[in-house]
Amino acid sequence: MTVKSEAPGQEQIDKLYQKLKSEADEGGYHLNPDLDFTKELVEGLIVNEERYGYPSCPCRLATGEKQEDLDIICPCDYRDADVSEYDTCYCGLYVSKTVIDEKKQIGKIPERRPVERERKKSTSAPAASASKLTLPVWRCRVCGYLCARDNPPEICPICKAKKDRFEKFIDSA
Repeated sequence: MTVKSEAPGQEQIDKLYQKLKSEADEGGYHLNPDLDFTKELVEGLIVNEERYGYPSCPCRLATGEKQEDLDIICPCDYRDADVSEYDTCYCGLYVSKTVIDEKKQIGKIPERRPVERERKKSTSAPAASASKLTLPVWRCRVCGYLCARDNPPEICPICKAKKDRFEKFIDSA
């Protein structure tokens, strides 16, 4: 593990910001429009990348063990559910179109990440069969993209079809 003592430079922050923005736009996501706040989060991602070797969420405590932190590597496993339910992800890097269009204020949201012992149980459990799914599976009627979550994404990350083009493919148990 390599640790740098210098803070990331503005050029490095701007470069990663542009990369994240481009990826978000291509995938139907939106970065927080508060540029100063967003760039502070981007700086945190860079610091964590240098510290741990992976860009863990700057608002969560990483262990330094990649396997244990896979769920909080940005974009984290909780982003879509948080944005869908609260119009922002936990750290506020990603926001919904509602926030962008209506300038809706975002607030604090509850932590969705399970505590450590629950995470360890879930990663060691065998894969669930279709009859034991805890989340419904949504299918994009345009391209066939599948995702398991409470609600379909705002925009399909593959073909960019809107949320209304998704159908429930498999219901949860």
